[in-house]
Amino acid sequence: MRISINKRFDILQDLTTLVVKRVMPSLVVTGGPGNGKSHTIVKTIQDGGLTEGDNYVVFKGYSTARGLYNTLYDHNGKLIVFDDCDSVLEDKTSLNILKSALDSYDKRTISWMAKLGKSDEYPNQFDFTGRIIFISNKDKSDMDEAILSRSLSVDLSMTGDEKIQRMSHVLPQILPDMDIKVKKDALDFLRENKDNESVNLRSLIMVSKIRKEFPRKWRGISQYMLEG
Repeated sequence: MRISINKRFDILQDLTTLVVKRVMPSLVVTGGPGNGKSHTIVKTIQDGGLTEGDNYVVFKGYSTARGLYNTLYDHNGKLIVFDDCDSVLEDKTSLNILKSALDSYDKRTISWMAKLGKSDEYPNQFDFTGRIIFISNKDKSDMDEAILSRSLSVDLSMTGDEKIQRMSHVLPQILPDMDIKVKKDALDFLRENKDNESVNLRSLIMVSKIRKEFPRKWRGISQYMLEG
């Protein structure tokens, strides 16, 4: 039986809390773009008493294996969030580094065996005491098994109906200062287009704003935006 999407987001909050509290060293979160993964995780981290910079850091974009090694060293002891940074999950050298960082042993030693330059300030190895959360738009089936086996994981991929269900659940929190009637009109429009791949929480925000600014012609503009 498939667990409801709202229940899966509740589970995401619980699993994130386990990483915040150092009960588990890592979490892998997968699912399509614009579904609220990042917002939920960061809010849960902050609700757990961590402050960005001091206790946790967020990295987005591309990283080399050496960049990953340096990042883990520079922020050792903190909670490190890799948000849409799939390069660290695809490169073989990066994966080997992560396997060491996420081991279940009390002592997790990470090594860089390649020759370092004379001016390099980084050691060839160090004991990693931090935690890692990966946020990816990749399918869970495309994730490396060794990383999944070392981590908690939650899949937030959604069908069209589940996207609408999730949007309905969070509608009061989306653009809280906007008239709820405007947002409901936007949601009803997206319900009609639920099978369009562009439909997600970001499109709900976009269509709501268009609905507010162009009350007579918002549907045509919104349809154009969805169809790209």
